[in-house]
Amino acid sequence: MIAMYHIQCLNKISEVGTSCFGPNYACGSDVQNPEAILVRSASMHDMAFGPELLAIARAGAGVNNIPLDKCSEQGIAVFNTPGANANAVKELVLAGLLLSSRRIVDGIEWTKSLKGKGAEISKLVEKGKGEFVGPEISGKTLGIVGLGAIGVLVSAAATSLGMEVYGYDPYLSVDTALRLPSSVHHAKTLDEIYANCDYITVHVPLTPDTREMLNASSIAKMKDGVRLLNFARGDLANSADVAAALESGKVAAYATDFADDTLLDAKNVIAMPHLGASTPESEDNCARMAALELIEFLENGNIRNSVNLPAVSMPREGSRICIVHRNLPNTISRFSGVLAQSGVNIENMASKSRKDYAYTILDVTGDVTTSAAQGIDALDEVIRVRVIK
Repeated sequence: MIAMYHIQCLNKISEVGTSCFGPNYACGSDVQNPEAILVRSASMHDMAFGPELLAIARAGAGVNNIPLDKCSEQGIAVFNTPGANANAVKELVLAGLLLSSRRIVDGIEWTKSLKGKGAEISKLVEKGKGEFVGPEISGKTLGIVGLGAIGVLVSAAATSLGMEVYGYDPYLSVDTALRLPSSVHHAKTLDEIYANCDYITVHVPLTPDTREMLNASSIAKMKDGVRLLNFARGDLANSADVAAALESGKVAAYATDFADDTLLDAKNVIAMPHLGASTPESEDNCARMAALELIEFLENGNIRNSVNLPAVSMPREGSRICIVHRNLPNTISRFSGVLAQSGVNIENMASKSRKDYAYTILDVTGDVTTSAAQGIDALDEVIRVRVIK
């Protein structure tokens, strides 16, 4: 018998994604008691999760709208879609580079103010354009903090536009390093970025370590007239410190798609709506990736791109037991003992941990009875058990 899965959509999700679900899925905003939830920007922090909820997939990269600790405690896998909107964000960053340099926004607004001047407009434009002079980006130095999917694309685009690029990422993977242009300078510290770069763009997640990383102290280490770009998370910047640096001229411009009341009327701020992923292509890519992650998890128990549980996957062979548990010693042997007592044999296994939590997949032969699953579920270190037949 094929299992029926219920997917609740908390936001409008692209049909490119929802069409991935086959006939054994019910998907929509009105679905009740879902096994999985698809979400974009809707806040889930005040939601109560039913016992049937197994997974949440965010059609995008940031997961600040999802209560991760609560999900981990309840054994709910949370997925995101890293890289699916990377090109869209890259293009917005490139626009931010140009807008922060050439005073294009100010020039457009001033030109609009000439409405009604008639034949004088041409002369007034020629006379007034000197107020909006700004440097070219070619030949300038760009510092990229965070070399994930977006940072790598920005580095390649900036290099092709004639910029010298410095990149900083203490967690740089081998795969990412291979995709970086060979000309990119690998900065060993943030101070190296601050000291050398005319433009700095941040592409890191919001964590206790990165919160307000753009502040008075870090800005003081930067070049005079530096231009800052933040298309990652608003709280990466201390707004009051950035505003003060803009007023003093230490920072020449600040471009962001995170509007902030402190910065909206500050000098030389280019603030826009959060447009990073607001392209049809990006929404399609994110929705499809999120849907496929849910399908793989619900049908096979495999985890890819989870933000709260480890990545664990293997080809499926027969009945499968999936266990979310605490990362404690001797746990696997206890699983084996329970199954052995029930006459169930483990044919294949994969298990990984992520901080306090772990995830184990067991492919088994024998009659996986309710009592066997209940025996594992009764172990103190176990958070959730699921049997897929």
